[in-house]
Amino acid sequence: MDYAAITETFTKLALEAGDLIMEVYASPDFEVKSKSDESPVTEADEKADAHISAGLRAAFPDIALVTEEQAATHGQEVSTFLIVDPLDGTKEFVNRRGEFTVNIALVENGVPTHGVVYAPVLGRLFRTTASGKAEEMDVETKATKPIAVSTPDMGGLKVVASKSHRDQATDDYIAQYQVADFLSAGSSLKFCLVATGEADLYPRLGRTMEWDTAAGDAVLRAAGGHVDAMEGGGALPYGKPGFANPFFVCYAPGVNVKPL
Repeated sequence: MDYAAITETFTKLALEAGDLIMEVYASPDFEVKSKSDESPVTEADEKADAHISAGLRAAFPDIALVTEEQAATHGQEVSTFLIVDPLDGTKEFVNRRGEFTVNIALVENGVPTHGVVYAPVLGRLFRTTASGKAEEMDVETKATKPIAVSTPDMGGLKVVASKSHRDQATDDYIAQYQVADFLSAGSSLKFCLVATGEADLYPRLGRTMEWDTAAGDAVLRAAGGHVDAMEGGGALPYGKPGFANPFFVCYAPGVNVKPL
């Protein structure tokens, strides 16, 4: 596998998709439709998906592709594949809160090994490198800097949780910890905040799909963090039938993860 080409292609397509998304975001009005699961979808999701999918299929024709917006890809049984969420955080997009992301990842033998997460409004791009490390790229200058999880302060953790999907069960779980600071963020940015050390813990007690998590998971693992299933423990697996995730928790080493 040519990981340098993976990194370059993922980054290029994510940036280009971000431009397409921002064109729609800047328009005074855009249509919001509902998918079969009642989740929202917009022209921005569809344009970004078409662009990324075409680019990945052209660059890596021999690797299976799974993408949120193409239901025909959801019936595959694969362990090594490309997986895309062209616009994660559509609710953030629709409400013009800015915390939405473009997500592209490579899963190998059930493990997300390489990925890019791009937040176009925030101008932040997080990615794995060809050598398996993690870095943040300045979108304007293309300069990069390595990122790594922090060493948690056991006297009080920095916790991040969903902006659009936080509920009582999540609050009850977080209450088991000594919390020094609480952050709220949308989309896969939560993985990246743990990866950069801006947060120590991110629990998710709600429905997610593998395309929601794979890219952020790859970045966080490369930054030295963990993404574990809450029930049964162990790293969150990928390539599951239907691509639905169990509840999970992301954390920096040193955090004493509590049971559900």
